[in-house]
Amino acid sequence: MVADYVVIALYIAGMLGIGWYGLRLARTKSDYLVAGRRLGWFMYSGTMSAVVLGGASTVGGVKLGYTWGISGAWLVVSIGLGILVLHALFARRLVKLKVYTVSEMLDLRYGGKSASTISGIVMWAYTLMLTVTSTLAFATVFKVLLDIPEWTGIAIGGGIVVLYSVLGGMWSITLTDIAQFVIKTIGILLVLLPVSVSAAGGFGGMAERLDASFFDFTSIGTGSIITYVLTYGFGLLIGQDIWQRVFTARTPRVATSGGIGSGVYCLVYGLAGALIGAAAKVLYPALASAQDAFATIVEDLLPAGVRGLVLAAALSAMMSTASGALIACSTVSTTDLMAKLRGTAAPSGEDAEVSKNRLTTLVLGLVAIGIAMVVTDVVAALTIAYNILVGGLLVAILGGLAWKRGTRQGAVASMAVGALAAIVLMVVDGMEANSPIYWGLGSSLLVYVVVSLVTPPTPAAVLGHWSDRLSGRATVETEKELTQ
Repeated sequence: MVADYVVIALYIAGMLGIGWYGLRLARTKSDYLVAGRRLGWFMYSGTMSAVVLGGASTVGGVKLGYTWGISGAWLVVSIGLGILVLHALFARRLVKLKVYTVSEMLDLRYGGKSASTISGIVMWAYTLMLTVTSTLAFATVFKVLLDIPEWTGIAIGGGIVVLYSVLGGMWSITLTDIAQFVIKTIGILLVLLPVSVSAAGGFGGMAERLDASFFDFTSIGTGSIITYVLTYGFGLLIGQDIWQRVFTARTPRVATSGGIGSGVYCLVYGLAGALIGAAAKVLYPALASAQDAFATIVEDLLPAGVRGLVLAAALSAMMSTASGALIACSTVSTTDLMAKLRGTAAPSGEDAEVSKNRLTTLVLGLVAIGIAMVVTDVVAALTIAYNILVGGLLVAILGGLAWKRGTRQGAVASMAVGALAAIVLMVVDGMEANSPIYWGLGSSLLVYVVVSLVTPPTPAAVLGHWSDRLSGRATVETEKELTQ
């Protein structure tokens, strides 16, 4: 294990070193929250891929592959489809808005502050829970590597993420994400996938030893597939952690092309995880828990050093998503919630703004680590986050982008009803049931349409300003105001 320890130690030292370097780049609020809106194609595509493919996509994806075969890829495939749709249809307009949060977009579209207050609360809960899911997954890697209790692994991994995120904000996260993207590609796609499939006898050997359903892309069930697409595909269209990465693009064209490349990468990654899980089923058919499939196959099949590289790849997946969700939660807290609680903010310089965001990131990171120590299932925790997000916010956000007749009252009502319906159904039917997302979306859509039609249309001045921002015709004064 000495070689593994060396590889992991070098990886951790590299992440902290990059985080320290990011401290020098994060001089303004824009630098800290959206990397100065200066990312080019490669950095944008790599960091987008890194943030959406985390612990649930890696450990959870292998778990689903162990249980369902290639049909287990649907969780990650749905994420890839969401990224593709987001960048094909909406990314150009989002970049032109020059905002920091989803709630700011809702303020622009509907006017007033009530819509953004509710959306800020829902988005805060979603981003915090997303941070928790990736932080929770650290235990899987450190349990294999160090044979330590789960809570200790969570504390170590979470502490590393919090430290480099606090130091340089989005610049540190972006630079670490690029390194993590490369390590993840090598470790999962180029090492673990071929090694595990080969050890299981190749595709022919796997076909002989597994039930035919393991090679049926729909064996997980139509209901589960639809739920994954609704929950994760649609969730990727509206998540603050994803939009905040969109806002880092240098130009609308960079966002579109880089995002489509990222979406394709996600599809490949999803299939790879499912195949690794299916190979684990051949090799270890009687595991006590499918959740252990990833750790078991890494520990048993790979030689020292290489095993450390793949574990570093898994850490990369977890850390990139955890850090992206953490900075998103911090941004929602400072930009949407704290600003509204204190009313009109007192004038402050860039140093004060950055310091405030650093402190908020630190506090939320410690809270997420604490929650992760009492949550046990990464897929279930991720489902909670996405059910609240999609059930509460999808209709109001996409309705605002696509339907001019949508009103602030309709948006507020749909968010409140949709989120409440999703939460109630999770309590009644269980966290992993399909009903929460169906009822949440259905009730949200119905309320949005009905309330919008019976309330006065959005004022022409609000829609006019919204159109100017979408087309990039915002005034110089407005742009200066956004950067304060």
